[in-house]
Amino acid sequence: MATYAIGDIQGCYHAFMALLARLKFNAKHDILWLVGDLINRGSGSLEVLRWCYQHQLSLKIVLGNHDLHALAVVHGLKPAHKSDTLQPSIDAHDGDDLFNWLRHQPLMIAQDGHAQNSYAMVHAGLLPKWTLEDALTYAREVEAALQSDNYLDFLANMYGNQPKQWQADLKGMDRLRVITNAFTRLRVCTAEGEMEFAFKGELPDIPTGYMPWFDVPDRQSQATHIICGHWSALGLRQRNNIFALDTGCLWGGQLTAMCLETREITQVNYDPRDVVR
Repeated sequence: MATYAIGDIQGCYHAFMALLARLKFNAKHDILWLVGDLINRGSGSLEVLRWCYQHQLSLKIVLGNHDLHALAVVHGLKPAHKSDTLQPSIDAHDGDDLFNWLRHQPLMIAQDGHAQNSYAMVHAGLLPKWTLEDALTYAREVEAALQSDNYLDFLANMYGNQPKQWQADLKGMDRLRVITNAFTRLRVCTAEGEMEFAFKGELPDIPTGYMPWFDVPDRQSQATHIICGHWSALGLRQRNNIFALDTGCLWGGQLTAMCLETREITQVNYDPRDVVR
């Protein structure tokens, strides 16, 4: 039995299948941790969703920003972007079941925090003031809203860059939005935890006054091994107990897996069939 964490798939079904073949993944014995952004932009979003739905007992998934965007588009709350590849999934006979399943996935998962070499996984990042326990609690707040009878209200109001900074006394949608943004959009922030969302580039180009969220001094979650994705320009990165696995498969890079037991890295190159032209 092995556990593999895999970076952003984004609808790259052929690369995903090639990576599973290289890993010799066995759904009866092995477990996959998928770091979010399962779908959108690649040509095989429907196929990825169906595979994950069919193998859900062998998966642990966290939601990414593209997954949340897909849910908003599906329910007519946000227009599709020109680069979206969601329509086949929306039109599929099993689309309702697939997206309902997706809506019930968490924002964060964690193993026993007291075990040696235990892991947590989020799509993008954690704010520096959050302990592991804080983060899990805040994730559950958003999950409760997303899985409630009023989930359409959440999806309709989750977009926006404000507030940019966490305050414990935030309430309502402001509170849910800042939590969602941290888990699904965070790349860089100030030492005080003020988030900046426009930057998507490489480390040398980070705006003055900002730093990678995982490099903030005295980050409260620094003792936890955290798996994340989202930042394709960062590439494969293993430092400060951070394992960043988005290696830009969608953009002609690789799809990356890390074995949690050994930390061995396995990669496959992108497949041209996954690119929408």
